[in-house]
Amino acid sequence: MQPSGTTKYAFRIRTRSGMLVERLAIHGRDEAEATRKLERMYPHCRVLECVPPAPPAGAPAPSFEDVVALLAK
Repeated sequence: MQPSGTTKYAFRIRTRSGMLVERLAIHGRDEAEATRKLERMYPHCRVLECVPPAPPAGAPAPSFEDVVALLAK
């Protein structure tokens, strides 16, 4: 169960012993919080990649006019 107000981030890391860990899912309110949690679990690890969550599947894609309106502001 996902804690309320958090998002799941997927990490790819290299542990301090050199082992590669892929698709490590960490919950956080933002990427910085998820990274802090990760570094507490895997001290001295190196983050190779962080994949932010994908937008919900049911969310409509913005139209060209919506994007132009945002840029015009």
